[in-house]
Amino acid sequence: MIAPSKKNSCSSQLCFALCAFGLVLLGDVSQAVPMDDQDYYLQEISNRDHYYSFPYPGEEFFPFTEQPGEEGPVRAAETEEHPGFKPSRKELKPKKNNKKGKAILETPPDCPPLGLETLKITDFQLHASTAKRYGLGAHRGRLNIQAGVNENDFYDGAWCAGRNDPYQWIEVDARRLTKFTGVITQGRNSLWSSNWVTSYRVLVSNDSHAWTAVRNESGDVIFEGNSEKEIPVLNMLPVPLVARYIRINPRSWFEEGSICMRLEILGCPLPDPNNYYHRRNEMTTTDNLDFKHHNYKEMRQLMKTVNKMCPNITRIYNIGKSNQGLKLYAVEISDNPGEHEVGEPEFRYIAGAHGNEVLGRELILLLMQFMCQEYLAGNPRIVHLIEDTRIHLLPSVNPDGYDKAYKAGSELGGWSLGRWTQDGIDINNNFPDLNSLLWESEDQKKRKVPNHHIPIPDWYLSENATVAVETRAIIAWMEKIPFVLGGNLQGGELVVAYPYDMVRSMWKTQDYTPTPDDHVFRWLAYSYASTHRLMTDARRRACHTEDFQKEDGTVNGASWHTVAGSINDFSYLHTNCFELSIYVGCDKYPHESELPEEWENNRESLIVFMEQVHRGIKGIVRDVHGKGIPNAVISVEGVNHDIRTGADGDYWRLLNPGEYVVGVKAEGYTTATKTCEVGYDMGATQCDFTISKTNLARIKEIMRKFGKQPISLSMRRLRQRARQWRQRR
Repeated sequence: MIAPSKKNSCSSQLCFALCAFGLVLLGDVSQAVPMDDQDYYLQEISNRDHYYSFPYPGEEFFPFTEQPGEEGPVRAAETEEHPGFKPSRKELKPKKNNKKGKAILETPPDCPPLGLETLKITDFQLHASTAKRYGLGAHRGRLNIQAGVNENDFYDGAWCAGRNDPYQWIEVDARRLTKFTGVITQGRNSLWSSNWVTSYRVLVSNDSHAWTAVRNESGDVIFEGNSEKEIPVLNMLPVPLVARYIRINPRSWFEEGSICMRLEILGCPLPDPNNYYHRRNEMTTTDNLDFKHHNYKEMRQLMKTVNKMCPNITRIYNIGKSNQGLKLYAVEISDNPGEHEVGEPEFRYIAGAHGNEVLGRELILLLMQFMCQEYLAGNPRIVHLIEDTRIHLLPSVNPDGYDKAYKAGSELGGWSLGRWTQDGIDINNNFPDLNSLLWESEDQKKRKVPNHHIPIPDWYLSENATVAVETRAIIAWMEKIPFVLGGNLQGGELVVAYPYDMVRSMWKTQDYTPTPDDHVFRWLAYSYASTHRLMTDARRRACHTEDFQKEDGTVNGASWHTVAGSINDFSYLHTNCFELSIYVGCDKYPHESELPEEWENNRESLIVFMEQVHRGIKGIVRDVHGKGIPNAVISVEGVNHDIRTGADGDYWRLLNPGEYVVGVKAEGYTTATKTCEVGYDMGATQCDFTISKTNLARIKEIMRKFGKQPISLSMRRLRQRARQWRQRR
């Protein structure tokens, strides 16, 4: 038997020692991380591809950190705490937030948001250590994301970690080198629970393996988080860091809740001319417009600039004042501004009923610039639209609310700051509820209430009624001008909603409730959605909880959520105007850098929707002398909704292609009907009427002319019978 050599003996002893040391380490790790979660962590690492890249020239990247007293750089992964690390009570103690949750740094950040809220960052770019369930996964950790009504398994209001310990994290893969500058956080959106993170660390990586914590002179920076769940809190990094990945590591949280976060990352993607994927997906615009957010003074100045550029086709006017005395300015675009031309339809866009839904406001300001420039350039499509249509653009219905949102900034106003008027009223739902009056009349089989131009109830007109001054100004504007079609631009979703907005059954909160013109409204909604770059894209992610793809980016308002007194329902039942709500983006208040792309998303849709005002029939109702008859009723057979002629006897009736039997009636005139055919080509079919006065109307007119009151036939017969009775006696 050969005795083992000294070398082999040493090797065996060394292997034994290393194995024992490994078992000790494995034991420590097992105590910190439960066995059923170890595979999850390994899977998170193994599923990511390595990304070997180098800092962009001129940018500084920090892939390593140096420990005091040690020579040379040490990988960031080696500076991470041991799995058995227990944070101190001081570190986990909730820190007092700045007052009212305002940004820690008041100076605006240099870099824009990466796009968690706008969905530029896809679900596949978001990862987390653990998740409580699918509906609380990393893909729900987006700033301002809203939970479903039931907060079900698929749509909840944040990322929530599966465990409450300081080893949890949520991570964003920017997919390219990015200069990270700041983090914005919120708690979980929920009606039933309170969860938010009160402090956290920030780490970056270039390959998702070696992580560098944001540090200062005293060590890892612990950033102050939220003090409640809705107000966003901004933290700027002490020094911008260049990397591909960024990770948020919660260190403390609301003691009666759990680890839940919504966030946005501020960063500047570095240019990479060699990467075709990024160049292919970058959106640019060739329009030379003023892409910025405009406060009230700047908005007014921009209107003046447009009017100065195009004085022959524009006019600035106001429809009233806000609660705080700010004028509600509108711009009219027409070949004869300031007057209604007989036979020319009137169109309106309004925005900013909710002051914090800013994208619609800026789109209208961009639209007026665009139309002026294209008219001057001789664009035949725009020239034709302006010459044949009187267009009204009202960009800010609620300037008081906008002012609040503007002062907070594009990412720091939360979901609702500035939504309401100064006196706390939601303008969008502040109109008279005429639906109930109509439906009660129909249910009781009484015709006291007409199917159109339903009068406003007396209680609503009283001074004590809870009606915003802005709402009263809009109603007066709607009654003064014979609008045919209108769109109110809103935000927070990507869909076009059409009336009715209120369910007919008082026992339901969601139920498809069509108008008599349902087919027309569905076409109008689809005309906008189908020409929008994203609304009908089946690949896009839902903004919050609703997937509107099954209806091609459109929805009946009542089937979404019931609302009494909406502007859409009121406009349809009180005036001739068909109004729709157009939700132009998931982000109510996008960063200024997003405006060019949002303009490209909506530009064609804004124009196409205006062109729909010329679909259907139009005409003039005259008497035998050729004079227009105002307030004549135009009815379409099979459609239980009428309209009325304007002051000059002209009318416009939106209809889809087809053949229709159209009738007209007016007080003191004979009725008339004719068949009118609507084609598929753009342009309303001319359908004029000439009606004569009834015999009774002529008799009354003759007797009034000679200063005598007409005698009714029934009274004459009674007097004749009385004389005959006296003669018989």
